[in-house]
Amino acid sequence: MSRSRICLAFATLALFLLSSALADDVVILTEDNFEKEVGLDRAALVEFYAPWCGHCKKLTPEYEKLAGSFKKAKSVLIGKVDCDEHKSLCSKYGVSGYPTIQWFPKGSLEPKKYEGARNAEALAEFVNNEGGTNVKIAAVPSNVVVLSSDNFIEIVLDETKDVLVEFYAPWCGHCKSLAPTYEKVATAFKLENDVVVANLDADKYKDLAEKYGVSGYPTLKFFPKNNKAGEDYDGGRDLDDFVTFINEKSGTSRDVKGELTSKAGILTELDSLVKEFVSAGSEEKKAVFARIEEEVEKLQGSTARYGKIYLKAAKSCMDKGADYAKNEIQRLERILAKSISSAKADEFSLKKNILHAFA
Repeated sequence: MSRSRICLAFATLALFLLSSALADDVVILTEDNFEKEVGLDRAALVEFYAPWCGHCKKLTPEYEKLAGSFKKAKSVLIGKVDCDEHKSLCSKYGVSGYPTIQWFPKGSLEPKKYEGARNAEALAEFVNNEGGTNVKIAAVPSNVVVLSSDNFIEIVLDETKDVLVEFYAPWCGHCKSLAPTYEKVATAFKLENDVVVANLDADKYKDLAEKYGVSGYPTLKFFPKNNKAGEDYDGGRDLDDFVTFINEKSGTSRDVKGELTSKAGILTELDSLVKEFVSAGSEEKKAVFARIEEEVEKLQGSTARYGKIYLKAAKSCMDKGADYAKNEIQRLERILAKSISSAKADEFSLKKNILHAFA
């Protein structure tokens, strides 16, 4: 076996092991293993869910956070059952709506229904009370930039950044409701160096709130690179609304999970040249490549980075033949299907998107 194939084999193995290590901490329960896992020597909290259920999807990150915090607690299992797949099991335990969360004490298959709030902290308090444990939910670092009078000018008025600011009050109910969504917005754009998602306690920093005409909470204002007077954000307050707004205003291409979309990295100013390049003969390709190189040299900022990927792709197509782009796209898709870092996923997604123009 060649050295390159050996390296690829080890890389594939490493990705597989990493994927396994990052596996979900929630135990998947089925008709085959339910009574082997539940009702024996440890207690269990079980979510009965349906994959299409909106409330179940909303609960998922909280439930996974709960499971991650309890994974070292040997006396408690955190599990879930797909009721679309295991209808008889869900029927056996009286499940008629989703999600239904039930507590099974140690040594018992007689459940107690959980009726509390559907967040990790409330679930943990319930499990601790029922199971005699003392587990705390692990704190997750926030991606929302916290503003104050000390850093407001430095961050918000930076003309190299697009900044979305939430002016809130700690006692405001609507602000509390918005907080989980706003955190997801910040997480979705955490890898975008030119985008900042921030908030300011307007109750504490009243002078800044008054300066920008804030009279109710939450008030959202967008401070683009070219308008540091600020613009009112009047859009919807769902995650999709915020992500669409920032993509349109900042020229980014993120989805609600923070992953790059298929449009990321695509430069329309190079499209016609790439089409010429793809259809050209081997000798003509060199001339078109030179023109692509000239256009790339004119690019600035993030587009210059994308231009370099275009150039590298064109060079590889000339050196490795017509099937290079198609084969490389397939290789990248296999890697992206594994558990890899967000930064690496961005790198490979950009390359894959741009290669599609050459395929």
